[in-house]
Amino acid sequence: MPHNHIGGEAREAFPEFEELFKAVENAMGYLPNAYLGMAKRPELLKSFSSLIMAIFTQEGLSPGLRQIIALASSLSAGCKYCQAHTSHGAERAGIEQPKIAEILNYKDSELYADNEKAVLDLAFAAGQTPNRSSKEHFNELKKYFSDDVITDIVSVISIFGFLNRWNDTLGTVLEDVPKGFVEDKLIPLGWNK
Repeated sequence: MPHNHIGGEAREAFPEFEELFKAVENAMGYLPNAYLGMAKRPELLKSFSSLIMAIFTQEGLSPGLRQIIALASSLSAGCKYCQAHTSHGAERAGIEQPKIAEILNYKDSELYADNEKAVLDLAFAAGQTPNRSSKEHFNELKKYFSDDVITDIVSVISIFGFLNRWNDTLGTVLEDVPKGFVEDKLIPLGWNK
């Protein structure tokens, strides 16, 4: 079954990556088709995997906030594939479904703390093309976070800039697990897919 516009091989076509695939599957609950697309170019997948591990294992941000940042930047970029992944990932990281469903109304929502609103302001601005981030975003972030944590925030936004472009451009097919999460859990709460 093709995984995108240029086709895609099954997982079994890449036995050299089976250990990586199992680790990703364990962390996410499924293997993203994007990994299968990257596996065609082994150095790309190895480099991407190293970068995303470095970004997602830093101690400065909670796993839930990382996913919310990724979701906001993916919403801003319009990548439905990454929106489904990151909303499912946010729930797996402990973010409650009503909070995920409320993300587009975060500025007025009582579900989001002021420091989260500052992060989302930047994620939504930086996820757009052209990038709409400004010095004011960073002035606000510095009220709550160190420079190291702000670097972590920008790292999450940036890796999802790559993933948003990769998946939207290639037409990566959404897997059943994140698709089912959005359909079963978020749409009933008012999420617009």
